[in-house]
Amino acid sequence: MAVVWFCHPSNLKILTLSQLKSMKLRFIFIICGFVSTIGIAQENSSQITIGVNHTIKSAILNQDRTIQIYLPDSYSDSSQDYPVLYILDGQWYFLSGVAIQKSLRTPSAIPEMIVVGINNSNPLRRTLFNDESKKFTEFLINEIVHYIDTNYRTNNERVIFGWEAAAYYISELILTTREFNGAIITDGGFASEDLVKEFTSKEDKYLFMANSRKDIYYIGSTDAFHKILKENNPKNLIWKYDLFNDEVHESLAHLALYKGLKYYYHNYDSPVFESIQQFIDLGGMNYLTNYFKERARRFGGDGQIDNSTKNALIWLAWNRDNFEYFNFFMNEFSDVLTTKRYSSGYWQNRFGQFYLKHKDYQNAIKYFEAGLVDYPYSQFKEEMQKGLIDAKNGTN
Repeated sequence: MAVVWFCHPSNLKILTLSQLKSMKLRFIFIICGFVSTIGIAQENSSQITIGVNHTIKSAILNQDRTIQIYLPDSYSDSSQDYPVLYILDGQWYFLSGVAIQKSLRTPSAIPEMIVVGINNSNPLRRTLFNDESKKFTEFLINEIVHYIDTNYRTNNERVIFGWEAAAYYISELILTTREFNGAIITDGGFASEDLVKEFTSKEDKYLFMANSRKDIYYIGSTDAFHKILKENNPKNLIWKYDLFNDEVHESLAHLALYKGLKYYYHNYDSPVFESIQQFIDLGGMNYLTNYFKERARRFGGDGQIDNSTKNALIWLAWNRDNFEYFNFFMNEFSDVLTTKRYSSGYWQNRFGQFYLKHKDYQNAIKYFEAGLVDYPYSQFKEEMQKGLIDAKNGTN
């Protein structure tokens, strides 16, 4: 019988040839399994793509220009029209625009948008945004916007974003053209008082400006633009200026884009209140009524207060133990109490217990009795039975 000396770090073993062959086969099996696993992983992988590049042969600029286009997830499966977010200097901020748009979609703070990035390079970008701005505007509106509206389903709602040199360009663009409904500018921006005074628009336009005190090279012009807007307060221009002094010139653009989209779509989603006092300070029911009318005017809908807001205000009053406004909302929004959300013993007991706590025995009896009749097998049956007895005793 042949033997082989096999060295091991901890000891020395003598293996037969047959044992060595068996060991070799196990080693080969392990390697094959490892390779097979890698192969499976490779077969199941797929490339992540965000948008596509398009080359436009610009007759106005007499050059080929690259634009990046992102379509919403629902685009291919729907027939709806979409708003468009135009991003100047797409080579830097297109991906940020897509990511921010998608992140704000998670709580439905904004609608789905087509995102278009317009690539530029230095020093061409500074020339086009300044000395040749009229030519760039012709290119932007007559070639880029026209191309997007012709080839994609758009709803003619357009927001444009620009940083630094592009911010100065957009400051004048939003005041002098009709094609854009909103503008977001950061780390720069200025328009003369004459342009601000000449501004006219039948529809509301939105302008969000952002800067940082650390941006020492551009903060002066943004402050001056802000002062001109305050002094003249142009009709139908809705604007806001925010400072983010933790940021620097290179980092603010991404935050400004996020904040600017939220500002433009400030009344797209249902309102959220941090306290009952905030609800009162904003104007109470008058504020709420006007909010939904304005939302319907901008984005469609029936203009009525939605159930999400009604539910949130009822819960807020309950959570803050504010019985006055709890009772007010329960009466004001009585229609929402008939929806499926409240069709359970859980809610009947919860309402009954809150009324009982605040010695409104008649309403406590009402909800306890409804819960016991409609949901006789609820896990809250015993609590409702005891609550009903307590409420009835309270009336004596």
